[in-house]
Amino acid sequence: MQDLSLYKTPKNFRGKSKFTVQLWWLVYALFFKTSPQIFYGWRRFLLRVFGAEIGKRVVIRPTVEITYPWKLIVGDYSWIGDNVILYSLGEIEIGKNTVVSQKSYLCTGSHKYRNKDFAIFSEKITIGNSCWLATDVFVAPGVIIGKNTIVGARSSVFNSLPENKICIGNPAKPIRDRD
Repeated sequence: MQDLSLYKTPKNFRGKSKFTVQLWWLVYALFFKTSPQIFYGWRRFLLRVFGAEIGKRVVIRPTVEITYPWKLIVGDYSWIGDNVILYSLGEIEIGKNTVVSQKSYLCTGSHKYRNKDFAIFSEKITIGNSCWLATDVFVAPGVIIGKNTIVGARSSVFNSLPENKICIGNPAKPIRDRD
């Protein structure tokens, strides 16, 4: 069983100072989240100011939640839908021409539940080029989704998925090739 009195966040876990983290949350609340739907360029600008690598003409909706933008890479022409959560305790890399649909949750962090101190960890998530994560997909820490792969609505991805497949389920598994 965990003893949370032993828990300590690792040094430099956030990747930036506490001040920068708080400044991001302030900018997010005042300028990102309240921006009109069509202000995609504005949101790209704000993310880049905080260290995100955002490609050309990326569509990021104002309801997207991004924990640490300096740990985010999004390729050209990709779309991030309404109410997507990018829990970027670790890096998240999303390829070009990729869609992450509404209410999806990319989670790069978790806890070592067998450790008494309940230590936190992060592992990078990589989504390849030309993928589509349909609505309400959960992606766990350390997952790699191969290029051209579709993950069906409400699927949970706990293990890496190959390229050029259509995958569904909990846990998500390939069901056929993507034509």
